[in-house]
Amino acid sequence: MKTISSTGTIKYLPFAKAQVDRNFKVIETSEVWDMIFINQKKNTTETGQEFAFPANSLEELNKECLEKKQNGEKVIPVVCGEGNLLWYRWQIMPCYDEDGNAQGSYILREEVTEQIRDEHLLTKVQEVARIGGWEIDLIHNNIYWTKTTKEIHEVDMDYVPTLEEGINFYKVGEDREKITELVSRAISDGTPWDTELRIITAKGKELWVHAKGEVEILEGKAVRIFGTFQDIDQKKKADLEYKKVSERLLIATEASQIGIWDLNLRDNSLEWDQNMYRLYGIREKDFSGVYDAWESAVHPDDKEKAQYELQEAIAGNKDFNTEFRILYPSGEVRYIRAFGVIRRDSQGNAINVIGTNWDITELKKTQLKLDYSKESFERAFEHAATGMALVSLEGNWIKFNQNLCEITGYSEEELMMMNYLDLTHPEDRSRDLQFRSEVLEGKRNSYQTKKRYYHKRGHIVHLIVSITGVKNIDGELSHVISQIMDISKLVKAEEHLKSLVEITQSQNASLLNFAHIVSHNLRSHASNMSMLTDFLLKENDPSELQTIGKMLKDASESLNETVAHLNEVVQVKVGGVEKVRSVDLLKKINRVKKNINALLLEKNAECQIDIPEDLRVKAIPAYIESIFLNLFTNSLKYASPERHPIINIKVKQIENGSCTIEFTDNGLGIDLEQHKDKIFGMYKTFHHHKDAKGIGLFITRNQVEAMDGKISVLSKVDEGTTFSLLLNTA
Repeated sequence: MKTISSTGTIKYLPFAKAQVDRNFKVIETSEVWDMIFINQKKNTTETGQEFAFPANSLEELNKECLEKKQNGEKVIPVVCGEGNLLWYRWQIMPCYDEDGNAQGSYILREEVTEQIRDEHLLTKVQEVARIGGWEIDLIHNNIYWTKTTKEIHEVDMDYVPTLEEGINFYKVGEDREKITELVSRAISDGTPWDTELRIITAKGKELWVHAKGEVEILEGKAVRIFGTFQDIDQKKKADLEYKKVSERLLIATEASQIGIWDLNLRDNSLEWDQNMYRLYGIREKDFSGVYDAWESAVHPDDKEKAQYELQEAIAGNKDFNTEFRILYPSGEVRYIRAFGVIRRDSQGNAINVIGTNWDITELKKTQLKLDYSKESFERAFEHAATGMALVSLEGNWIKFNQNLCEITGYSEEELMMMNYLDLTHPEDRSRDLQFRSEVLEGKRNSYQTKKRYYHKRGHIVHLIVSITGVKNIDGELSHVISQIMDISKLVKAEEHLKSLVEITQSQNASLLNFAHIVSHNLRSHASNMSMLTDFLLKENDPSELQTIGKMLKDASESLNETVAHLNEVVQVKVGGVEKVRSVDLLKKINRVKKNINALLLEKNAECQIDIPEDLRVKAIPAYIESIFLNLFTNSLKYASPERHPIINIKVKQIENGSCTIEFTDNGLGIDLEQHKDKIFGMYKTFHHHKDAKGIGLFITRNQVEAMDGKISVLSKVDEGTTFSLLLNTA
């Protein structure tokens, strides 16, 4: 335990040292310390730099040392005035008086910036290069792996392997046998190793690694083995693949009689392999130079063309991919196919051309025979009465006739940029692909199906498509032939007939729905007028009689308007959705509220309406009034006796051409677990109310759906009900 001396001084010590009291106030510093730090303030050094004293970090370390009564050490960075980062190692040595009471501490400072930078740089290099380290302590039989080594092995960071486990990561067979031999030899005679082997990671992945090992010998005995471990999987696999490809290329060129040549553009020299001489039917020893041999063999009529195309490729205008004829010494004409790749320097200048030649004489002869058959097929193809197309196995157009262009509305150039699936209706794709797959797999030779294409103008074209697979001379499927017949007029006629039947059925259903609407709507108005009549007979106050008279007049007018709307419904049922028009939603809701004002007053109901004034929806006016009239009267009819009714109508969402209206009350609610599937059913009731008929919500749903809308409900017993209406905006 150190004690603070009252007479000692550290001022002239040759290193940076400071003395602080137990409150971390500076008592004394050495001159070396003062060159940078004085009393936790920024001060200019002899070199003109400023440094920030890391007081908080040191104070925390000092406090910990005093509490534990032990020395402490910590590396803390300091930022100088110019923004440079310097690293220092700070050592805290607590001091106590003779009774063991803490009096303060000594602080030693040592710059370790270069060391820290080197350590950080080494760590980054290892991470980037995927190089890990490892060590085996042969005395204590301990193994240490660095973070990167563990990452390569795909093990947890707290994993500590044994020597046997480390070896068992190597792939069973020659890799594991080799590493076992190398480790054993290293332990026995200190032989280091440097090898490339395969491991199987903890997650089952096979990796190539570069393993190096060195041995530490003490008194003639190996006591430690250490080394590096690098992930070289990508590079090794690329090298192996390159070697394999090179070997295959050599075999392929020999077997296929492909000649390889190299034209040096700097000295205009040309090199041939032996296959080139065999292709040209000449002997190397008969010519003084390779270029002379080539010129002597090329057909005079093709020499200028071949040279021109080579110069165009060198200039970068096109690829060198050409055909020309050669003459054998015997006078026989052979056809040669030539292909070349231009190598360029960093400035883009051509250095040399490396290429191949191969004999295509037999191919040319066969091509002449095929040309005649092709010409006959093309005449039938182009003049067919239906759309005709050749389609690749990938679904791309190979060729098609003008009739297909007329069926789809696209030009030949536009169709060639498309896939047949681009034209196919989404609902027809899966069936078409299934049939096509069966043809490609050989399960059937052909098929015929109805499908739909999208015309360029956007409308649908109905088709009957016949697909037949075409095989090559090896019996393998090469492409398919499609025959495409436009049956749109026939389908349109069928749909018209079907629509007439559907209209008849719809009109019959509408008659029943209309009868319910008449009954339901007139009963609401009758109830309202009956209640007003009762008020009129019982009331003696002139002012109240006047008010009731006005309300009675309003109810009468509303009844007339409802009758007019019901007459309009009759017309709507005749014309269908053509009667849908733009409707001011807020105005319609307020009109319904006005019609049942007496009922609202009787129930002491509070009604809150939050609908934008400019919101218009696509709807049938009579249907909108009927829907909200039913929702209003239901809220009042099934109000809770425990609280006065509160009705809230608001717009929840407006987007993508539609809006969602929420109609909420605080009434009795509906048990959805029991009645979920019956909410909108005909003659379904959920409360024992004398006026419940079970027809209102049924009518409401049909009216909403007739306007291409949707209605849904959320409800909790004794809390209330929310109806959500999805309507199209105008």
